Amino acid sequence: EELLRVVRVAVGMGISKLRLTGGEPLVRNNIMHFIRHLAEIEGLDDIRITTNGVLLEKYAQGLFDAGVTKVNISLDTLKRERFAEITGVDCFDRVWKGIETALDLGFSPVKLNMVVMRDINDDELPAFAELSRKMPLQVRFIEFMPIGTSTRWTRDTYMASDEIRARFSALGELIPQKKKQADGPASVFKLGNDAVGSLGFISPISHHFCDRCNRLRLTSEGRLRSCLLHDEETDLKSVLRAGCSDADIRETLLTAIRNKPKGHQMADRMKEEGGDCHGRMSRIGG
Repeated sequence: EELLRVVRVAVGMGISKLRLTGGEPLVRNNIMHFIRHLAEIEGLDDIRITTNGVLLEKYAQGLFDAGVTKVNISLDTLKRERFAEITGVDCFDRVWKGIETALDLGFSPVKLNMVVMRDINDDELPAFAELSRKMPLQVRFIEFMPIGTSTRWTRDTYMASDEIRARFSALGELIPQKKKQADGPASVFKLGNDAVGSLGFISPISHHFCDRCNRLRLTSEGRLRSCLLHDEETDLKSVLRAGCSDADIRETLLTAIRNKPKGHQMADRMKEEGGDCHGRMSRIGG
């Protein structure tokens, strides 16, 4: 399969960590078959998955057995009715059951990704933070990014990470944690010394981390994207379909890496509602 071939070449170049995103990776046909083959690639040390959680309970055991023991779950609300309003489906209970199943099986870390939107879900910030006191979760608060033209994003719905953190001052002390590789771009804290889990703050707009970014994304259309917030892409699919060699794949990957921008200007572009990134997150992968 083309994807497996690309991964093998990438691993041969020194890439050792892979995250399956989406859209929703668990709706892919034969997803477990694909993951088991990924796990067989020597040198691929870390396979992770980002999911909406709807099918997580069903696939959690298979994922765990295949060595995928690190999971991010996108969850913007803890209210069932609001969940249906935001996502368009009444599946909150299934998602929560998936989270519980992942914890019961021993997935670690289990991260909840909450995109904070003013006047939409920011009233739930304390409830999300309290989860980290009693559950071994890393609850991550992500700035709402103006990606695509069909999102709810406006200047009014955006909340900077510093403002989000300030909301927790009444809940207890935020204790900085030593940064681990698994934390990615998040700044991590504990809400008091007795908290079982942790809180993460991801600030792609107000405190961007472009100088530390080492990610390369492959979109659902077979295009390489070296920056989530730039539209420039490198066509890998056409190279694969043209009967290429592994050396050709390697050179295409290197081209995408060389084209990686030094930074983005999203904060400046926020004056234009809709932003400068026109691809949908479901196509690009988070």
